[in-house]
Amino acid sequence: MSITVIRNASWIVAYDAAAGGHIYLRDGDVAFDGDRLIQVGGRFDGEVDREIDGRGRMVMPGLVNIHSHPSSEAMCKGWNDELGSRKMYGTALYEFMPLFRCDAQGTRACAEVTYSELLMSGVTTLVDMSVAWDGWLETFKASGLRGVFSPMYRSARWYTDNGHVAKYEWNEKAGEEAMAAAMALLDRVAADESGRLSGMVSPSQIDTCTPELIEASHAEAMRRGVPFQIHAAQSVVEFHEITRRHGMTPVEWLASLGVLGPSSIIGHGIFLDHHSSSHWPETDDLGTLVETGTTVAHCPIVFQRRGIAMQSFGSYVEAGVNVGIGVDTYPHHMLEEMRAVCIGSRMMAEDVYDMRTADVFNAATLGGAKALGRNDIGRLAPGAKADIVLVDVTHPMMRPLRDPIRSLIYAAAERAVTTVIVDGVTVVENGKVLTMDYSAAAAELEEAQRRAEPKVKSLDWAGRDHLTISPLTFPNGG
Repeated sequence: MSITVIRNASWIVAYDAAAGGHIYLRDGDVAFDGDRLIQVGGRFDGEVDREIDGRGRMVMPGLVNIHSHPSSEAMCKGWNDELGSRKMYGTALYEFMPLFRCDAQGTRACAEVTYSELLMSGVTTLVDMSVAWDGWLETFKASGLRGVFSPMYRSARWYTDNGHVAKYEWNEKAGEEAMAAAMALLDRVAADESGRLSGMVSPSQIDTCTPELIEASHAEAMRRGVPFQIHAAQSVVEFHEITRRHGMTPVEWLASLGVLGPSSIIGHGIFLDHHSSSHWPETDDLGTLVETGTTVAHCPIVFQRRGIAMQSFGSYVEAGVNVGIGVDTYPHHMLEEMRAVCIGSRMMAEDVYDMRTADVFNAATLGGAKALGRNDIGRLAPGAKADIVLVDVTHPMMRPLRDPIRSLIYAAAERAVTTVIVDGVTVVENGKVLTMDYSAAAAELEEAQRRAEPKVKSLDWAGRDHLTISPLTFPNGG
């Protein structure tokens, strides 16, 4: 193997096994041999094949993003920023989300834009929750990311034909066939020899899947020894739909199916019994999550745009829920998502001490790793994977420098990220992605967006065009 040492790093975010958490180290080395870390801190005196100058740099673990939709969401920039159904409690899921999607020609570009932005913001492990598309496996491998493939499938599609009622068109056989196809893809992923890819079983949403499909999916995840993730408690509409069908909250119902547990992840998990919009008799959903060891994937930005928020991240952490961070939609900047976690949690709690910066950094590293059943990512420790991020602590937006993680999250964000290493391979250098042509992919995605706009009118229940639904910020003046 080849030994690389990051020499004389000004700051190191190291994992202290005895304390069970991250600590700062100063003026030390980080060494890795191939894809594994061999020393964190102190002076490395062994033979070295390559040296990276760590002066003026913070070395930190790669971030773990446990919930993203790379094949679709980047396409919605400029369209979906301020949309929500007025008569469906502000969600855009049922009325607007189905109207604006990539065609097959634009999907690869959409994914490459997402992968590039996530890498540039320090993500090294990504849970890619996409509907399977041609070329997905090959495109992801080429990105250099560590990937968890999470192909989504469901028993029904949701829609509205009046703007105030969510309806479901059920096809249970199609859902079963889509699950079989997803499992075939996971077989291909498991056979990959790169060492960076793994799988996850993901029935799409709690309200679009039959109980039989959810139970079968969880059983298959257990058989394969991979995580299970489902969107749940993500809208008031969904909360009411599940309580109407079953007389239980979404968390209660999933618990009754026996699908919650340490390898299960709930995507979003906002509308629990205690949420002020739920108005439901107390059932202690938080307690159920803690008791079962279930993880919540928290993705605040996509909801905050619509005036929706978890109540609150800090209270979940305080209760003992394992929380990981996801970047559900654009901008695919993990550090900015982490900033939104901090601000949103304090706003909802009306308390600056509702959570600490360490809580969100832990969620984006150790919490995500725990959700994926990994103890070798999300930390810098001997034996862990060489998934590493270098931050320029001399960047003007990092200064004045007192606490580099705070400066990174609250101020500089991805602008100070210089180098990203995944599995011992450099994939970002000088802030630029080396594995993909980000600019070309963004230009191609813009063309796909233009192709999508004329289709909106025929897909909308009221026959509105894209400019009527989502007007430009200012009118065109010619």
